[in-house]
Amino acid sequence: MKTKKGAKKIVLIIIASVVAAAALVFVGLMLYGKHQMSKIPAMSFEECLNYTTAGSDRAVITVGVIKDGEASWTVYGKDGAELQKTLHTYEIGSLTKTVTASMVMKLVDEGKMSLDAPISDYLELPERAHYPTIRELLTHTSGYSSYYFESAMIGNFFGGKNSFYTIGDSTILNTLKNTEIADKPHKFDYSNFGYAALGLILEKVTETEYTRLCEDYLHNELGLANSRISDGNGDLGKLWDWQPGDTYMSAGAVLSDIEDMLKYAQMQLDGFSENHKSLAEIDVVNENYRTMGINMDEIGAAWLIDNENGFVWHNGGTGDYNSYLGFCEETKTAVVVLSNFAPGYKIPATVLGLKKLQELQK
Repeated sequence: MKTKKGAKKIVLIIIASVVAAAALVFVGLMLYGKHQMSKIPAMSFEECLNYTTAGSDRAVITVGVIKDGEASWTVYGKDGAELQKTLHTYEIGSLTKTVTASMVMKLVDEGKMSLDAPISDYLELPERAHYPTIRELLTHTSGYSSYYFESAMIGNFFGGKNSFYTIGDSTILNTLKNTEIADKPHKFDYSNFGYAALGLILEKVTETEYTRLCEDYLHNELGLANSRISDGNGDLGKLWDWQPGDTYMSAGAVLSDIEDMLKYAQMQLDGFSENHKSLAEIDVVNENYRTMGINMDEIGAAWLIDNENGFVWHNGGTGDYNSYLGFCEETKTAVVVLSNFAPGYKIPATVLGLKKLQELQK
């Protein structure tokens, strides 16, 4: 029993670090140390890209740009060299949340959900004085933690699986039933669990399993033919494992390529929805991000709003991929970065993307 408890403690520590990396990549910049970080603000996009890809034979970073109504993209490899223009499949990680949020907002527009309704309006939960609202789940202000430990995570870790593998609807529902949230305003706290709960609610309201619902939305509503829930197939390999019914899929299981992500970015610029309009002020102070010139002042339906730069953005990270999509409504510019490096490897996609987007404003 003592050994089992010790193993659980070790796994909890490791999983906590993995989950943190897979969220908004907040801790990625911590790996450089203050001395290294101090150099990055003065570096150009090209310098950051060259540093990140230096000496790496496996580097495949695809960067897309929208400017003056035109979309273009380039694939970079070792030492920043341009590679053959080939479409690669990437895990976009938490950019999936913007798709989940978009499906929620569609149901809100159709009158099938309400932003300020408690989640107990849509799920069978015990009578309780307070439950978070849909708005609070969308804006990471619900009070729920990033994730809640489940015994399956131990086996997932030792089996080399995604931490959220095999964690299904019943598990998420039980956690919601057994977790009381105080009836008070909660600060922004990035929550994969909150988006798993949104996925569960989407299933209940639409009576459709999330994978089918999401892929129908991606293909038929958004026209993103090459995007899908991960099936384990991708030309760059090292994809997370998922199985049908895994509820955390709604937090980070979509695969995509640069053409689809540029289409998705153009939709935001064209006013496809109001999803990036503010739903809450969050003013998150993250000194590492601030050093890089990245701000999180407000949040819409998943999308983060940087008022100082005039940018709207989101990023994502999995075990071996990280991504970024940012855009500026005023200048009609956008940048997508899809990388096959882990979020904590050298300079992440978020910084590369910001650098490129800033350069487009000049």
